[in-house]
This record gives sequence, C-alpha cells and structure tokens, in this order.
Amino acid sequence: MDISQGIYSLLVIAAIAAAVPLIVGLLRLPIAEVVLLLAGGVIFGPSGLGWIHLDEAILLFSEIGLAFLFFAAGLELEKHAIRGRSGKLAFVGWIATVALACLAAGLLEYLGIIRDFLGVAIALTSTALGTLLPILRDKGLLKTPFGTYFMGAGAIGEFGPILAISILLTTANPAMGLVAVALFTVVALAFAKVPGWLKSERVLTVIDRGHGTSSQTAIRLTVLLLLGLVATAEVFGLDVALGAFVAGVILKLFASEGEGTVLETKLIGVAFGVFIPLFFVVSGAKLDIQSIIENPQLLIIFTVLLLLVRGVPQFIIYRRAIPQAGQRAQFSLYVATALPIIVAVTTIQVDNATMSPQVGAALVGAGALSVLIFPLLGQGLGRRAQPERSDAIA
Repeated sequence: MDISQGIYSLLVIAAIAAAVPLIVGLLRLPIAEVVLLLAGGVIFGPSGLGWIHLDEAILLFSEIGLAFLFFAAGLELEKHAIRGRSGKLAFVGWIATVALACLAAGLLEYLGIIRDFLGVAIALTSTALGTLLPILRDKGLLKTPFGTYFMGAGAIGEFGPILAISILLTTANPAMGLVAVALFTVVALAFAKVPGWLKSERVLTVIDRGHGTSSQTAIRLTVLLLLGLVATAEVFGLDVALGAFVAGVILKLFASEGEGTVLETKLIGVAFGVFIPLFFVVSGAKLDIQSIIENPQLLIIFTVLLLLVRGVPQFIIYRRAIPQAGQRAQFSLYVATALPIIVAVTTIQVDNATMSPQVGAALVGAGALSVLIFPLLGQGLGRRAQPERSDAIA
C-alpha cells in the first residue's frame, strides 16, 4: 500500500466533504448534501479525474463510515415511533412494500434485466431515515404526529432491510443466517447489560468529568460499544450495518437525558464531520458511471420503482392516520426516498459478483435521484399541510 497515495486521496476526500456544506449553504441549494458528496466521488474518483485511489486503507475508512451512518440512525430512533399505531402502520407498510418489491424484482429478472433478485428487492424496500431527519427537524415536523409516523416508517425501512441483508445476502443460506442473527442477538443483549452495570455513582462521576477533559471517557466507551458489535456481526458473517444500528439503539436506551444530549452532539460531530461524508464520497468513486450514461433507462426504471413500491402503499395505508392528501403525498415521497441501504446492498452484491456493476450503479443512481427529487416534491405538496391536525397516535 502506498501511504503517500492514501494520504493524498484522504486530502481530496476531506476537501470534497468540507466544500459541500459551503456550496449548499452559500448557493442555498435545495438538495441534500449526500447527493453532492456522491457527485464529488464520481468526479474525482477512478471514473473521473482519478484523484481518489481506492486502496485498502480508504476502503476501511469507508466501512467505518458505513458503520457510523447506521449507528447514527439507531441513535435517532425514538421508542414511541415503533410502538402502538405508528409501529403497526410502519410494519404493515413495509410488508406491503416487500411484496411489491419481490414482484417487481421477479419481473425484472424474468425479463433478463437483472440477475440478482434478492439484492434488488431488498434495495427497493428501504427508507433514508438518517438522510431525511435533518429536513424534518429544520421544518419543525419531527415532534408532530407526521414526524412520529415518518420515524416509525423510516426505522422499519432501515432495520427491516438490514436484517434481510444479514440473513439473505451475507451468509451461505437463510437457515445459517437465522442462526447467526440469533447468536448475534444473544451477544447484543449481553452488550446491552453493560451500560446498566456502569451506572454506579462513582463510574458516572468519572464519565461526567471526562466530558470536559482529554479523557473523553464516554466517547471511548461508545466507540468500544460500536466496534464491539460491528466486530461481533462480522464474526457471525453478518453485515456490519446490523451491529452498528443495534449499538446506536443500545446507547439511546441507556444514555440519560442530560448526558445523552452532550454525548450525542459529540458523536454526531464525529460521524457526520468525518466518517459518513467519507463513506459517501468513496461510494461515488466506486460507481460505474459510464454504464449509467450508456444505459440511463435502467436508472429511470429503478427510480420509478422506488416511488411505486415504497411510496404508493404508504399513501393508501396511512389514509386515516394522515387524512390530508397533500400531507400524505409528502409523507409517501419521504418514505420512498432511499440511498444508504441501497449503497450497502450494492456494495455487498457487486463485491460478491452477484450483482453486475451496471445494475449496482443504476440502483445507487436511482437512490441519489430519490434523495434529490422526492423531498423537493414532498415539500411542494405539503407546503400548506397542517401536521398538527393529523389523527392522534394511539
């Protein structure tokens, strides 16, 4: 491995990551930063100027970025969003999506357009929860019933595909996948006991004191939790996203309100300041952009399928929970927005030679288009909506 080449690549990636929020902010672009991060990877990666070299070190950093992305998603999860009416509707909506995704992927495979039925079907069932939460927060929707419903749908739209990836894509067969998930669950439950053991007054005092010193004890313990569960998932042949997501959920459950706010702020800073943008830039650099240019029809097909398979069922299923049509259309478009899971699925399947680079690139391109277009359309349709008038959540 050429160390100087790796440092040079990291410098280019850091420059892209630093430039993107400035470009979006100064030009007031109504698009998610992740789209420009992917574009930066395409422009400066092997398919473009060739300034980013995808050596082992860069790919390892990217894998850590993927882990932080799903860790942040687990950290954002609110318990009330996956319980009661919100949780029931989210589950029903995802099951309906799974059925439609299987039909769509089966038809594409029958027509000879794809050869990876499972990978494509799983990719079509996802929701970009972590990508859209900042938008809902900025719009003041996160604490409304609308936000709670979206949090539930998004959580299932991330955890469901992650579980499917672990059982169906990263193990030899589904039976072995179920066994691996069961073993991982046992270990995860053991990890979940650790925060409770550390809640003695003396330990909490040391942790609290570390927030303002070079010790940063809480951060170090959190990184240990994250890497411990990621490594456990890897040992059992599961996707690292599962371990990372569960680590975020565990931390969310056990962090006290005051401590959690301080710790979450620091963790989000590390995740979105360093590792997550690196992951998206590298993902863009790995795209086979030439195949998209040569065959744009496939990208359009996948973009339309994301809307039909993931979005349309929500418009029907949430008709009573969100009675206002414009607001429900906005909700459906948000739920149909997908990218992180798509990147994870295509990375696994292309590396395993199960999915062609052309299909993988078209799927990621469709996910990027959904992040670019669907939220903008949703904001336009829901501009006059009144979130507070949605039905109460029971």
